[in-house]
Amino acid sequence: MKVEQYLYPEGIPEHTGRLDAGLVLVFGATARIKEPGLMQRIRSIYPNARILGCSTAGEIMGTRVYDDTLVITAVSFEATTLKGSLVRVSGIDESYDAGRMTALALNGEVLRHVFVLSEGLNINGTELVAGIKDHLTPGATITGGLSGDGDRFGETYAFLDDEPATNTVAAIGLFGALLKVGYGSFGGWDPFGPERLITRSKGNMLFELDGKSALALYKQYLGEHAAGLPATGLLFPLSLRVRDGSIPVVRTLLAVNEADQSMTFAGNMPEGAYARLMKANFERLIDGAVDAARTSSETLGTFNPELAILISCVGRKLILKQRVEEEVEGVSGILGAQAVYTGFYSYGEISPFSKGGKCELHNQTMTITALHEA
Repeated sequence: MKVEQYLYPEGIPEHTGRLDAGLVLVFGATARIKEPGLMQRIRSIYPNARILGCSTAGEIMGTRVYDDTLVITAVSFEATTLKGSLVRVSGIDESYDAGRMTALALNGEVLRHVFVLSEGLNINGTELVAGIKDHLTPGATITGGLSGDGDRFGETYAFLDDEPATNTVAAIGLFGALLKVGYGSFGGWDPFGPERLITRSKGNMLFELDGKSALALYKQYLGEHAAGLPATGLLFPLSLRVRDGSIPVVRTLLAVNEADQSMTFAGNMPEGAYARLMKANFERLIDGAVDAARTSSETLGTFNPELAILISCVGRKLILKQRVEEEVEGVSGILGAQAVYTGFYSYGEISPFSKGGKCELHNQTMTITALHEA
């Protein structure tokens, strides 16, 4: 595997790319992603590549975190082949079908891994992941994320070999016996307040906790931060426990509706589950990124990653602020200087927690996909 990177607008080479790349990953700010002629320019440099990307809430290149840029990462595989999938969705209720269609488009012998980039707002990430898992070739793993739009929550874009578009799920299937994939996902948030029963919900829309308005309770806890909803909700996610003994997942607030007192999250909030507020702990957030790196390294086994794709939640970036690069540096300290690092800040992360675990939608985590060709 060979990899080269560029940061735009600082520099995209005018000459033909040094690599005959098979895959180009493009992560960028919404305004940059939408620049006219951008896709044609990348295509002129890498004419044989599949070009996969999305809009972000911040871009990662090396151990640096950027805003208002594009990070372009070109990959030349030695023995790995690719297959692509692009699915349009017109509403949240199509999320499961979008996952099913993605899986069916990518299935095949020696499918090792699926990397998916999805619409970040008009999607139920839980159902999207379920649709992929339920129909994917057995043994294939899944990672990816939901596209972002800074802290604006206005519009998100994803694309594969075409102009960026909203309401899109784009994915690449990676095939080949020589490809090794590592993955891991960890958070680092501290719970506070009582655990509350979800007594009324619909899909990813939450209405009541313990028989009371969930939005009213949430505002009560947020205090002065409530005026900035939904953006300030990134600072106070919910921990969701579906059953006794299950590993909690974290859910990020995407929207509120004052008329019906609903709260819309990135993934399902099932009735009968338990929810608890969480708050940031600086050191634990960074430790969580390091734990994700350790897990991805363990999943990869004895191989050192050649490419590491880091997807971290925008809420972490808003909390860490000027310290945000510490979580990326922590990952690099574990995975090593030989790896090329790319990635973005997202509205949701897709990965198993660890080796052998089931793939789930996460929020407020650092999620890592590590690749090596043996």
